[in-house]
Amino acid sequence: MSIDFGTDHGGGRKRHNQLKRVFLGVLMGIALAGCTYSSSEYQRFETNALRDTGDTRLGQGVAPLVSDELGNSGFVPLANGLDAFVARLALVEVADKSIDVQYYLFHDDSTGRLLTAYLLRAANRGVRVRVLLDDMDMGGRDAGLSAIVQHPNVQVRLFNPFPIRGMRFLNFITHFGTVTRRMHNKSFTVDNQVTIVGGRNIGDEYFDAAQGVNFGDMDLLSIGPVVRQVSDAFDEYWNSDLTLPASSFDLPSDPEFITRSKALLNKELASLSESAYGRRLEESKLVEKLEAGSLDVFWAPADLFYDRPDKVRSEPGDRTSHLGPELSDLFASVENDLFLVSPYFVPGKQGTALLKSLVERGCRVTVLTNSLAATDVPAVHGGYARYRTELLESGVEIYEMPPTKNTASHPNRLGTSQASLHAKTMVFDQKRVMVGSMNLDPRSNLLNTEMGILVESSEMAGAVSDWREHALPEIAWRVELERVEDPAPFSSQQRLRWISLEDGQLIRLEQHEPEAGFWDRVQAAISRLLPIERQL
Repeated sequence: MSIDFGTDHGGGRKRHNQLKRVFLGVLMGIALAGCTYSSSEYQRFETNALRDTGDTRLGQGVAPLVSDELGNSGFVPLANGLDAFVARLALVEVADKSIDVQYYLFHDDSTGRLLTAYLLRAANRGVRVRVLLDDMDMGGRDAGLSAIVQHPNVQVRLFNPFPIRGMRFLNFITHFGTVTRRMHNKSFTVDNQVTIVGGRNIGDEYFDAAQGVNFGDMDLLSIGPVVRQVSDAFDEYWNSDLTLPASSFDLPSDPEFITRSKALLNKELASLSESAYGRRLEESKLVEKLEAGSLDVFWAPADLFYDRPDKVRSEPGDRTSHLGPELSDLFASVENDLFLVSPYFVPGKQGTALLKSLVERGCRVTVLTNSLAATDVPAVHGGYARYRTELLESGVEIYEMPPTKNTASHPNRLGTSQASLHAKTMVFDQKRVMVGSMNLDPRSNLLNTEMGILVESSEMAGAVSDWREHALPEIAWRVELERVEDPAPFSSQQRLRWISLEDGQLIRLEQHEPEAGFWDRVQAAISRLLPIERQL
């Protein structure tokens, strides 16, 4: 059984002046072909995760804990954004031999620069730092890469790099089918002893540091055998011929820019002590608790699920490099209960049929996703809305996260106030939990690479399920179908209603797509009409 998260259905016509611009862009792309590159032009060399790390501080702290668990791995959920960032900084500070960083997005903002400064500080004391980034977020940042890769202990590689480094928009004309398929994986591994895997990229909005809306997210800090699995997956991507070292590009080498970059990073470090992160870092006892064995850890068998790098260049229908078949088996094995948390949820026809079939055989199916007012991608919401009524009619429970709900009373779960949902979590039969980078949408299923850890823990699954029962109704809108008593001719006999629980009272919101702005509604409506589901 497989889950189909959408298909393409053709194209549309452009106005004459738009066609002219595209034609000129293609000509420019051909003219600039000399600015592209072939990965075969560069000598490749492999490096791998360090295995002899038992004598590191983290290794000595983890060993007694793991030795008592007979092959189980240990997990600490990181739901609070501030704590999730501090955990990364604290681990970097105690790194002795290696740090491996893999992300889809690594923003050039306060948290991005601060983490970079910490990584360079670790490199200064002899730690090997490998940074593997998708190239999607690196536009205009080749000069910054030039400053970083000069350090002898820092290696940076880009996955599926854009062939045209200058006018990057030309890549979407000349290489559309290539540059739109990205590495969405997220992992942070220190001394091959501790790893953090989950939904967060590196950027202010992922760590409760943005001035506007922040993302409510979930990571797992993990120790034990699953860490080696994450390291092996990292090595597979790192050594893939789809990656190129940043030093392979014609990077600028402006000494003044490099000096300014170092000064900026030092400024970030100097301001840390006065920031909320600095105070929380000083208060953090994460490493001390880890070494003392006093962390509140879930112990359970676990496995890493991940797409192979070749997924981004294989035909979407070729499943040999996908984690999708393994995930489909998990869905098919559900007997009683399925809880899905996905900020971008577009189930497609087959996915909708699968969820309906689970309900038909007596399973409870609950979905939490973003409302139109909360999502940062209205087009994806349009793709989801196409299936919403059918899912509700079948008995699937749907909750949508509003844009500004205060979840401060539940700080240890999926986010804080002013948050847009970004966590990707699946709970199967209240026995198994998967946390990772994968959304339940066509892009994650067919085009991008993803990863996630499946934890065989009734205790952890039960904690998330308890959160569904007690906290979810207070922080999210429940979407229901309401019968229309006297519908107008040719109109629907039922309509959607959003139910809010406020001070113990159920409030029925009369507005369709409540709190959503005009342009969000327009984008979602257009998305429902266009044949772009595979790209969502």
